[in-house]
Amino acid sequence: MIKVEALVKEFPKKDGTSFRAVDEVSFEAAHGEIVCLLGVNGAGKTTTMRIFSTVFQPQSGNAWIEGHSILTEGDKVRQNLGFLSGDTGLYARLNPREFITYFGRLYGVADGAIERRIEDMAKLLDMHEFLDKKLEFLSTGMKQKVSIVRSIIHDPPVMIFDEPTAGLDILTARNIISFIRDCKQREKCVLFSTHIMREAERLADRIIIIHQGKILASGTLEALRGESGMTDLDDVFVFFVNQAAEEIKVAANEF
Repeated sequence: MIKVEALVKEFPKKDGTSFRAVDEVSFEAAHGEIVCLLGVNGAGKTTTMRIFSTVFQPQSGNAWIEGHSILTEGDKVRQNLGFLSGDTGLYARLNPREFITYFGRLYGVADGAIERRIEDMAKLLDMHEFLDKKLEFLSTGMKQKVSIVRSIIHDPPVMIFDEPTAGLDILTARNIISFIRDCKQREKCVLFSTHIMREAERLADRIIIIHQGKILASGTLEALRGESGMTDLDDVFVFFVNQAAEEIKVAANEF
């Protein structure tokens, strides 16, 4: 599972001050559950997920992947985590089979298991026609499928998807969504981020609304509808954003 406590991540600005991209973020996600980080671009979703992957270190707070701290057990965190983003680097001169095999070996997976995993995922994601073509000649959707298999070749218990359908055609996006549901069926812990309301409605067991680095609300879609008094997720989202802005305004006036 994922457990997050009071994560803070700041980045320096040119004027010498700092920008807080992640502001005291705390939540949990369990096995067999799909949790969605929902927010506009720049809300802090990607930064939060990159902290989980150990790419970034937080200024304060901590997170645990399958009980392993991102601060002190980076190797074990990465062994238990599959991380997919829209900008995963691919090695253009390799074909998908070679690329995935390379990463499987890095994770210590036996060649026989790698071959079986590639075959299973190629069937699921309809990849057979381009498994042996060089990556540099593949479409964006094909490359995203290769990135998925690369991220799960070691069969991790926790999966993180950062804007997984961004820029994809509708058929490829449907394959990605189907794969996310398959992860849930196999009792994996799934965290995904999106700014697409329809995706959150279709996939998420719980939705975490994040804005300007802060968590504004968290719960099932029905719970968030009840709390906001709104039906459409677009309206629910705007309600909580406006509520947070009003609270900041009131606090400033009191000060």
